[in-house]
Amino acid sequence: MAISSAVGMEMQDPKMNGALPVGAEGYRQECEGFLPSRGPALGRKPVQFMDFEGKTSFGMSVFNLSNAIMGSGILGLAYAMAHTGVLFFLALLLCIALLSSYSIHLLLTCAGIVGIRAYEQLGQRAFGPVGKVVVATVICLHNVGAMSSYLFIIKSELPLVIGTFLNKEPEGDWFLKGNYLIIIVSVLIILPLALMKHLGYLGYTSSLSLTCMLFFLISVIYKKFQICCGLNCNETAIESTSLGLPSLGLNNTCEAQMFTVDSQMAYTVPIMAFAFVCHPEVLPIYTELSRPSQRRMQAVANVSIGAMFCMYGLTATFGYLTFYSSVKAEMLHMYSRKDLLILCVRLAVLLAVTLTVPVVLFPIRRALQQLLFPSKAFSWPRHVVIALILLALVNVLVICVPTIRDIFAVIGSTSAPSLIFILPSIFYLRIIPSEVVPLCSWPKIQALCFGILGVLFMAISLGFMFANWTTGQSHMSGH
Repeated sequence: MAISSAVGMEMQDPKMNGALPVGAEGYRQECEGFLPSRGPALGRKPVQFMDFEGKTSFGMSVFNLSNAIMGSGILGLAYAMAHTGVLFFLALLLCIALLSSYSIHLLLTCAGIVGIRAYEQLGQRAFGPVGKVVVATVICLHNVGAMSSYLFIIKSELPLVIGTFLNKEPEGDWFLKGNYLIIIVSVLIILPLALMKHLGYLGYTSSLSLTCMLFFLISVIYKKFQICCGLNCNETAIESTSLGLPSLGLNNTCEAQMFTVDSQMAYTVPIMAFAFVCHPEVLPIYTELSRPSQRRMQAVANVSIGAMFCMYGLTATFGYLTFYSSVKAEMLHMYSRKDLLILCVRLAVLLAVTLTVPVVLFPIRRALQQLLFPSKAFSWPRHVVIALILLALVNVLVICVPTIRDIFAVIGSTSAPSLIFILPSIFYLRIIPSEVVPLCSWPKIQALCFGILGVLFMAISLGFMFANWTTGQSHMSGH
């Protein structure tokens, strides 16, 4: 794969006890915005990237990263708002977005100073081979969970859509069975896109995927003004008989709560954190960005995170204001299956998650190649075989493990804080030399506090999750 070959040529630096890339033109652009006056003072040869020339435009890079950020968790954000309140939810969402942007800044800073654009190689630079294995394992676990969640949406929603079009009950015929449908979708749509050599080519499908989710957002806003709080306003707009809602309305008060604290609030922060995980994709997208620099890639990240913050906030707000406290973990289940607009929304969501799977698969394949074939040049047979094996394993997982939600909860409570908080802060503390940024300086103290926050986040998430298991309560997981 080009991403791995782009970081393959190395030379040894005994002082740093690691690998520095051989020079290539473009160091001036790479160092733009990052300590431009420190390099000569250190007396070091400027660190430069490979001769791989990225060709992906700024806009396509934004589409790719936004598509990587956007996950199935968007369907559960209204549920999260119902358990925190409107203002408290938006404040938490903004904090998570800012923290995610800061963690990307730490990653880009580390990549810029050592000339590495692979998450796994940053782990190796910080902790040697063990660090490389740990990072690759975390990336694989998280992205396999994300891919599985997308295929679960296809498995559950596609039979309903086809059954509605054909006026048949789901699971009646073979072409209405979710297990068969995910295999067909994987072979006919996902696999061809996953075989692309460069991630940048998926910018076009990413833009289509984001357009579908924008249609989802517009429909949610429209339905807010069509569906009244009282069920007598529009009996056909929602599945009122199947929801077990009170006869006087969608909830007893039909009032939006600004601040709410309940037993489910502990899961809202993980839901929002998972919704902003995109870090395994940041460095591959950076590798293929045209005219790459830290400042330019940080702008890509900020635009993507800002766009997703707006989309998440609007979706959660209007979804919550439609159903209030009765909103379910998967908001689409609140609407009528007979509604034509909602049917189109289901199709758009299915298309969006289908086109997102190849983008999520790329970091897994790169991580495996970094572990198993670190010095090998790009090979089409190996490229294809890894994609086939990954898709086959995820399909088997989705088909054979019907109660995978708890597995997702474990993965999400460990890999997400690791990728967002812990690993970027540790990399910054270990990789950035003390001559450049002193150990007791504010940037490193800030990074240390950021890592501690991640550890606390992981401990609290796992603690509440195990507490729910022991008490038999259900909860929602998401990315």
